[in-house]
Amino acid sequence: QVQLVESGGALVQPGGSLRLSCAASGINFSIYVMGWYRQAPGKQRELVAHISSGASTNYGDSVKGRVTISRDNAKNTVYLQMKSLKPEDTAVYYCNAKRSYDPVRNYWGQGTQVTVSS
Repeated sequence: QVQLVESGGALVQPGGSLRLSCAASGINFSIYVMGWYRQAPGKQRELVAHISSGASTNYGDSVKGRVTISRDNAKNTVYLQMKSLKPEDTAVYYCNAKRSYDPVRNYWGQGTQVTVSS
């Protein structure tokens, strides 16, 4: 019933830009905290960005200043705009939806691959 579908992952050169999208269905999108996480080979999953239902944002230290998270409630979609990409940004990027104080309501997408390489 709940589905989060990421798109936009690609192979880009260092210094390039990319926009990821996550389309959600099966949830009341506007009241969910949406987030992007990533997992690189051999590393743990880490926070990239969060955006609240009120559109307040926070970012992981590794990407702060280089990414922007946004949401379009009319489209049930959250975006991640990335710039100045580095090889260490290479990872599978996952979309997350959650409700505060309700651990049952915590959902993940299938991921989209971002590769930054020359």
